[in-house]
Amino acid sequence: MAVVLVLQARGLGDLLTAVPALRALRRAKPHDQIVLAAPHRLKPIVDLIASVDTMVPTAELSDLRWGATPPALAVNLHGASAESIVALTKTDPGRILSYRNLAFPELEGPEWHTDMHHVERWCHLLESDGIVADRRNLGLVPPVATTSHRDCVVVHVGAGAPARRWPPDRFAAVVRHLLVLGREVVLTGDEYERDIALNVAARAGLPMGRVLAGEQNLIELAATVAEAALVISGDTGVAHLATAFGTRTVLLFGPTTPRWGGPPPHLLGRHAVLWAGQIGDPMADTPDPGLLRIGVTEVVTAVDKQLAKRAWPGSGSNRGRTAYRRVG
Repeated sequence: MAVVLVLQARGLGDLLTAVPALRALRRAKPHDQIVLAAPHRLKPIVDLIASVDTMVPTAELSDLRWGATPPALAVNLHGASAESIVALTKTDPGRILSYRNLAFPELEGPEWHTDMHHVERWCHLLESDGIVADRRNLGLVPPVATTSHRDCVVVHVGAGAPARRWPPDRFAAVVRHLLVLGREVVLTGDEYERDIALNVAARAGLPMGRVLAGEQNLIELAATVAEAALVISGDTGVAHLATAFGTRTVLLFGPTTPRWGGPPPHLLGRHAVLWAGQIGDPMADTPDPGLLRIGVTEVVTAVDKQLAKRAWPGSGSNRGRTAYRRVG
């Protein structure tokens, strides 16, 4: 049995944008063993994708260890950096499918373009090798929840980088609005974001028992997102989970454009995306100025519209397109 090694050693959101590509590989190579090199913590979501046979735990590129028979094909869904290609080269594959890098002139592949949606990027890479990919094949089957929070509003207060974190006092103002509306609200985040979530809860008058940040594993978080009436989030993996489960969202983007990592435009009627229209420094250690241009009023307005749409009869996927709304 031939082995196909796929490298995607990034976070949850990056994995979810690669779902159509992984499924395209599965369809194109039904008898091969598909091995995914990715962080082990993502395994519960990888299992939901149902296109991977096994995983090689790879939290960083330097962590990739390969002691088995060399793969017939190594697919670089990590990026176009020399480091990612070197990591795959060390597995001694029959060939490598990757975007071009000048340090490896012998490798054929398409040219990397920055202004491309991540889903499109990985599908385009496979299509350059003759593998047809369906960009719409993003959905996941919701996992079974052990504790149900059906029809709650999920407010995800954190983000993987300070530049993408909307201020806690603004999240608290949105939560207060939701409580006035009589909505059930839960705050999510990882263990490092629990203090932020507790701060938001205290400011908003939300009971501490509604703070799920740091209390859930990944599959419990996914189930909560899948059951939610609405998810309010920055540019995070949770936003991609909501897209995968068809959950309505209000998403706050900055410093990067939603054209790259937001809900794909073909998704209908589910997502309100707020963006100030300016690209900033994703590595900054303070919230992006463009993100800060998104005010509480804009978010509350979008939240009210999304909740009203959900209540309309027949307000499913045929009502309106994904809205990329510039603010400020």
